Amino acid sequence: MRSRRPTRARPRSRKTSRSEQLRAAKQRQRQREREAGVAEIRIKLPAAQGRRLAFAARQPAFKESLARWLDGETIEVACYPELKLLCWNRKAEFLTAQDAWNLYERNWRFVEAGTLTGEERELIKLLGVRFGGGRVDV
Repeated sequence: MRSRRPTRARPRSRKTSRSEQLRAAKQRQRQREREAGVAEIRIKLPAAQGRRLAFAARQPAFKESLARWLDGETIEVACYPELKLLCWNRKAEFLTAQDAWNLYERNWRFVEAGTLTGEERELIKLLGVRFGGGRVDV
C-alpha cells in the first residue's frame, strides 16, 4: 500500500471556519441593509409572473413605478388624521384604497369636514372619483 504524502495547505489566518466567516459576512450585510432601510420581501407568484417581475425590477424606473402603484392601491392610515380616527378599532398600518373609501363612506357622519387637511381632502376626492362614481362633496 502506498503511503499518502501529506499536502501542505496554506496556513490558517483565522481561527473560524470558512462557513462561519461567510455566515458572519452575511449577517453584517443584512445589518447594513437594515440600517439603510432596505428590506427583502419574498412573495410567491406563478413562475411566468415571477420572471416578468424579476425583469421589471431590473429596469431603471421600476422603483418609481412601484411607488406610484403602491400610492394608488394602499393608504397609510397615520398620514390622514380623520381616517386615523375612523380606524380607532383597527391595528392596520395600511388600508387598501377600496377599504379606505368604504370606511369614509360608511362613517362620513363622524368626519369633521372642517378639520380635513388638504392632503386628506384630495385623497377623498380621488377615492370618490375612483370608487364612488365621482360623487364627492368635500
